[in-house]
Amino acid sequence: MISFNVPPVVGDELAYIQQAIADHKISGDGAFTKKCHAWLEEQCGAGKALLTTSGTSALDMAMLLCDFHEGDEVILPSYTFSSTATSAVLSGARLVFVDIRPDTMNMDEKKIEEAITEKTKAVIVVHYAGVACEMGTIMAIAEKHHLKVIEDAAQGVMSTYRGKYLGTIGDFGCYSFHETKNYSMGEGGALIINRPEYVERAEILREKGTNRSKFFRGQVDKYTWVDIGDSYLPSELNAAYLLAQLQRAQEIYDDRMGTWQKYWEAFRPLAEQGKVEIPVIPSDCRHNAHMFYLKLADLEERTRFIEYMKGQGVQCVFHYIPLHSSPAGKKYGRFHGEDVHTTKESERLVRLPMYYHMEQKDIDHVTEKVKEFFQ
Repeated sequence: MISFNVPPVVGDELAYIQQAIADHKISGDGAFTKKCHAWLEEQCGAGKALLTTSGTSALDMAMLLCDFHEGDEVILPSYTFSSTATSAVLSGARLVFVDIRPDTMNMDEKKIEEAITEKTKAVIVVHYAGVACEMGTIMAIAEKHHLKVIEDAAQGVMSTYRGKYLGTIGDFGCYSFHETKNYSMGEGGALIINRPEYVERAEILREKGTNRSKFFRGQVDKYTWVDIGDSYLPSELNAAYLLAQLQRAQEIYDDRMGTWQKYWEAFRPLAEQGKVEIPVIPSDCRHNAHMFYLKLADLEERTRFIEYMKGQGVQCVFHYIPLHSSPAGKKYGRFHGEDVHTTKESERLVRLPMYYHMEQKDIDHVTEKVKEFFQ
């Protein structure tokens, strides 16, 4: 069976983990964490990067930094993972879902302004498949209405919009380094802080509400509990695993892009025949080959496709079920306007196997079996 995902391994992970053990420092914020922070800040041009225990906890921190109050609303797409919404709800905000664009599966920037009320405090954008939302328009709307922008760039490490790395455009950016992502630490993520006035509080939230980071820098003579917070620091063992991959990030990027391009070339004739739709990459965007998906005629055809591919030894999966139609989505939010594309497009989309060092014979097998299905 060709797996949908294989966690990336570049070769130096074990040596780095052994080094962390030998240094007798396996809890958070050691040398490997600091090197990951430096890489993210230098590579992506981030103001401040802080590793977290997951992409979800990065979102949690971003929402807490927004300081929502009862009745405040946030605008977000319904086509996203539950973490995007849960983090907002935990911070006290109400959810206002808007429709997506069928070409990129990202939130439709033209639907945002009409969903804004006097209670709206933030917009959460989700860069689906590592392809940027239309950030120029979104940032202009946010500035006009004095809204914060949180980028859920869980899938977007190394992707750009008009030359700027995703996660560094809004007020806060949130990355995921889950085992399914391009760069992995098993479980982990990072919060990118693009406004310096939030850095100190972010460090406090991340250190269980204490000013411990300032203490270790020698800025205070003792550390104490000063705010709310939680334990958002990942282990040095996780950071060591991640650093090995960040140091070879371009190699991973090039490898995945090669696989993505082979899929695109293989399935372009099917798209031209109207049998499938393939990903659309707007001219302002450079993606990171996080995933390759096909869009089929409807839910019935997709179900048959997944079963057929499974029978041919290929694991293909569908993705998000729209949040606004879920029990929690109905409880904690509402859909603004008409669901023209969110449900329809989500029921058509299927993801193909995609991972670092995918062998050519496996790529060939996937493409051959996809073509056989449509014949």
